[in-house]
Amino acid sequence: MSSDYTILKSSKYILFLLLLGLSFGCSLTKNLRENEYALFENELKGVEKADEERLSALLQPETNFRIPLLNVSPGVSIYRIGRSFFDSSKVAEKRKNFEAELQSLEEKEESDSLSRKEEKRIEKVSGRIESLKYKEEYGNGLMRTGNPVTRLDSAAIKSTSQNISGYLNNNGFFESKVDFEVETKKKKAYVTYEIEEGSPYLIDSIYTRTDNEEIIKLLNQSKQRSLLKTGKAYAQDDITAERNRVEELLKNNGFYMFTKTYLEYLVYKDTVAKTVKISQEIKKPTFAEKHRVYSLDEINFRVNPPSNEFADQQVNAEYNGIDFSFYRDRYSEKILDSRVLFEKGSTYQRNMVIESQKQLSNLDLFRFVNITFDTLGNSLTANIFTQPAEKYQLTNQIGLSITEQLPGPFFSTSLRNRNFFRGGEILEFNFRAGLEGVASATNQGVYQSRELGISSSVIFPRFLVPFYPSSLRKFGRYNPNTRVQIGYNYTNRPEYTRTSFNGKLAYTWATLNNRQQFTVNLADLNYIQTPAITPEFGEILLDLANQGNNLIWSFLPSYISSISGQSIINFNSYGNFRNRPSSMLRLFVESGGTLLNFRDIATNSEETEIANFQWLKLQADFRRYYPLDEKQTFAYRLNFGIARPYGVSNGILPYEKYFFAGGGTSIRAWQARRLGPGSSNPRRGPEGEYDYPFEEPAEMIIESMLEYRRNLFSYFDMALFLDIGNSWVIGVDQTRPGADFRFDRFYKELAVGSGIGLRMDFDFLIIRLDLATKAIDPAQPEGERWVLDNISFRRPFGVRGQTVFNFGIGYPF
Repeated sequence: MSSDYTILKSSKYILFLLLLGLSFGCSLTKNLRENEYALFENELKGVEKADEERLSALLQPETNFRIPLLNVSPGVSIYRIGRSFFDSSKVAEKRKNFEAELQSLEEKEESDSLSRKEEKRIEKVSGRIESLKYKEEYGNGLMRTGNPVTRLDSAAIKSTSQNISGYLNNNGFFESKVDFEVETKKKKAYVTYEIEEGSPYLIDSIYTRTDNEEIIKLLNQSKQRSLLKTGKAYAQDDITAERNRVEELLKNNGFYMFTKTYLEYLVYKDTVAKTVKISQEIKKPTFAEKHRVYSLDEINFRVNPPSNEFADQQVNAEYNGIDFSFYRDRYSEKILDSRVLFEKGSTYQRNMVIESQKQLSNLDLFRFVNITFDTLGNSLTANIFTQPAEKYQLTNQIGLSITEQLPGPFFSTSLRNRNFFRGGEILEFNFRAGLEGVASATNQGVYQSRELGISSSVIFPRFLVPFYPSSLRKFGRYNPNTRVQIGYNYTNRPEYTRTSFNGKLAYTWATLNNRQQFTVNLADLNYIQTPAITPEFGEILLDLANQGNNLIWSFLPSYISSISGQSIINFNSYGNFRNRPSSMLRLFVESGGTLLNFRDIATNSEETEIANFQWLKLQADFRRYYPLDEKQTFAYRLNFGIARPYGVSNGILPYEKYFFAGGGTSIRAWQARRLGPGSSNPRRGPEGEYDYPFEEPAEMIIESMLEYRRNLFSYFDMALFLDIGNSWVIGVDQTRPGADFRFDRFYKELAVGSGIGLRMDFDFLIIRLDLATKAIDPAQPEGERWVLDNISFRRPFGVRGQTVFNFGIGYPF
């Protein structure tokens, strides 16, 4: 089936849904009763210095999202469709019937014992009752997906006005006034909030009242980090944040018993100068003359048995000032000590206690980790309580995955054997089988790709570094892991079958705040075979070889080894898309065949039986997420990569090490792996148009993806996107003129695609539909690369192959 037919079919389906929504929607004001009005607009006036975005978030109730000019809301249309066949009386009747059945079963339970079948029935009926109560209150699935018409609510307007006034007062606008006006017209209501801000009060001075010199010293040392500064506009949130900061500061410097309840802030207003003076008062404790610094006098580490019957199987030990009590002799004191980041005799630090709890949990050996303290004078006894996790853990997963074109089912299973060598090691077996839709390398169609992988690995909770015994304690706080892995992978694509045996030795660690994560693959060894190649694909490889392109060597039996390193820097928890900007930078560097530099290996040639490769590879991937408000965000991605073969490779990379442009997570207006390289020309189709029939491996890639995302209603989000980029080869490619990267023309060869997307965000799953069209096609001759004008009312999707429909799971970046 051609891509045009698929797009046409999809567009007809979308048009049908739109018409259906219009037929049910008609107008937001439909079926409103007398004196009822649809809330069409909330407007703020008079906001000049206050944060208008945060004030807008206070406007309640929110107006319905509407399609411009049509006066129709998709969310309301969906709600009305669901409401048309929802009968609350029938739901209530079902609930009452189930409640009567439950009452009967419970009465029988009191007078007589129930059968196992009746006990299960009680659970089922109870769950059904709760489900019906929820349905009775919130409607059926369609009603919960959509939303009802937002009606004018005078009580909500008054509440909003009070909230705006409270916000302004808490942010230094002590003399502000808030009023509102409601205008109604043809069952539509327009609410305007009139705000007189007045001048914001500024902080004139801050002073601290306490006779505790140690606290005064700490506050003075951290004065630069204070959130209260002279000349800054007064804000209640700053006082709240400063109270939390001071509490954290003191607890991290020995003041174990200190809490923020001992902090009191008094604000004195000067109505003439429009300033405030803030007094930070630290109250004395009720249990002592002053707040004291506590030190650790004793540390106890107890691994509790799974039940009391094993209470007599305790083993006691002492190591590095920690008294251990184990359930059997099953754990390494050295490993556990390396993850406890406080020591006997040290000053109490809450951040080190929290980090120790996290590091011990990262070992994946215990069900829970609790740390408590007993006090005696100024001394603390730290008690660490844990309980062993199940020694064996079997995890099964069934779901959908997608890498290129269409999603496919996968099944994976993992078996973990914890504490395998009694040193915190984890023995892990993994199996995965999947089926996906991928674009064939020799055809425009979408075919099945079958993958199977099996691996076995041992994860050591430390760096395996010979002759360096102190590394365990020194690096324990960085959650170090060493993974030794062997595995087998099988891939069956439309044009070839590929197998690989691999072995890996990898080190991973992270910074204390988990902001930076590092991985070093000290050895990544692969033996790859391609036992089956289709005649059509074989002819293409031979044809390329006759033209001087030895890509065929990538499909010879190959020995591939590499050393690589990766660093992921995460700013503000990128990936947890909430209400603050966040970003992520991934840096990757790889050296392939490095050890071959010290051996005498023949260069790959026609006589080669087992190919060897040498290469250098570098990639930098930066992603940024910026929320505009609660419903709108802007996100972008910049990706650069370069790989260069050398030595025995004879100009060829292993196929998996090439870069490919195009696809659902790349330049979306091109099919997966079909863009570029450079301005090289793909083959012509039957109508003279480019049909991009082959995968296009390249040695360099530059990509930029920009997205505007907006929540429409309920689970539905939309996106407008612009993708810019291309791939190139380094050096002249005789088989693909224009494919090589050159500084004097590469900017003219940047492909541009744009489009619109619909996303369904169910928290646990994000389904993504993107419709992208080519705007600038670098394969066209210079002067003819602007192809967006091929789209018209007669040809809404342009020429054949210009518009591409992408289905994906999750965000593209």
